[in-house]
Amino acid sequence: MTELVIFDSDGVLVDSEIIASTVLARTASQEGAAIGVEEAIRSFRGLKMADCVRVIERRLGRDVRETFVADVRRATALAFDAELKAVDGIHAALAEITVPVCVASNGPMSKLTHTLGLTKLLGRFEGRIFSAYEVGSWKPDPGLFLHAAQTMGVHPSRRIVVEDSASGIYAAKAAGMRVLGFTGSDPEVELELGAICEDLFHRMRDLPALLQDRIE
Repeated sequence: MTELVIFDSDGVLVDSEIIASTVLARTASQEGAAIGVEEAIRSFRGLKMADCVRVIERRLGRDVRETFVADVRRATALAFDAELKAVDGIHAALAEITVPVCVASNGPMSKLTHTLGLTKLLGRFEGRIFSAYEVGSWKPDPGLFLHAAQTMGVHPSRRIVVEDSASGIYAAKAAGMRVLGFTGSDPEVELELGAICEDLFHRMRDLPALLQDRIE
């Protein structure tokens, strides 16, 4: 029986993937590494920033400038202020979910509180937000999810993870947790996640019913 639902943030709670990928692609191109937005989404979805930088540096054949990450973070925060919205249907879905929820993300805590605050989701998760930067373990390593499980006092087998990236699904499975893969009705995401996750769903409004089957 499910006693807790763990949500990823980017692409699951907040509709941030295109915004963040656009900024990262633009900054990488300014650095000399020509990367389009669609390629950035495919290559960087679910990765921590350090891994994204390594990919860019391999393409450049050199290190990025010292301020690269800070520049990306600053520009992304400004773009979020102007454009960010909650994932369609997530507010209604959370209102129907009857078990506790939390967030576990590869993003830094400052980004999580910023984006959840902008989309009026912070109140639903405050005090139950877990950042890989604070734990020292990034997906696909299971450490972040295991830390969240221990902190929340629920055995991993009694948790369900909601993820939209391969790295998150691998992490959840390695932690011994059931996982639902959210595609957002994107055929490319469905193809990628379908190869590694047997339980996919496409609309956030369908989540409460899917969870109810696993709670009862």
